[in-house]
Amino acid sequence: MTNIWLGLFSGIAFGFVIQRIGATDANRMARSHLMLDADIPRFMILTVALSAVGLFGLQAVGVGRTLPLPTSIVATGLAAVIFGIGWGLTGYCPGTTWAAAGEGRMDAVFALLGGLAGTALFAQLHETLIPILYDPTNVGQITLTDLLGNYAVAVSVLAVGFGLCAWGLGKLWGSGEQAVAFERGSDSKTSLGNAEKSGG
Repeated sequence: MTNIWLGLFSGIAFGFVIQRIGATDANRMARSHLMLDADIPRFMILTVALSAVGLFGLQAVGVGRTLPLPTSIVATGLAAVIFGIGWGLTGYCPGTTWAAAGEGRMDAVFALLGGLAGTALFAQLHETLIPILYDPTNVGQITLTDLLGNYAVAVSVLAVGFGLCAWGLGKLWGSGEQAVAFERGSDSKTSLGNAEKSGG
């Protein structure tokens, strides 16, 4: 019962945070994909970095545990392509879809239905696809700990690396306010151009 309450609390907290950061807004997500707004990508990167540090702390006191799944080059690559196409078309990833649907966004509801349909289709084809796409290029578990030889060092490298990426994205892409200003400036130029053509 404790795990159920913990999961419920974590889900509510997750939904609240992604709603406040703007990840449930498909338009803002589109600006992130166009490299005009770095706020959401920076949030995601920092979330991974902080989660790694937090999980390291939990494991240090004997509470948390990790279970890395084996990596299949073809299956993972194909899944990434399908995931990216779906995210680009709808403006939502699986997590933000549920939160956006909870806000009452109808486009998110249709995206959610599409995701559920895709899940059902994969469940039906799973046993057929495993020997074709997964097993031939299964290279086993790949972790930074195996590469660097020390869990603490791996967490430090990941946290610092992702932190630098978040900082770099902020410098290169700009913030949400700058993206909105850019869009407004483009709209103004378009309106001015149309007015000049009409006058001419």
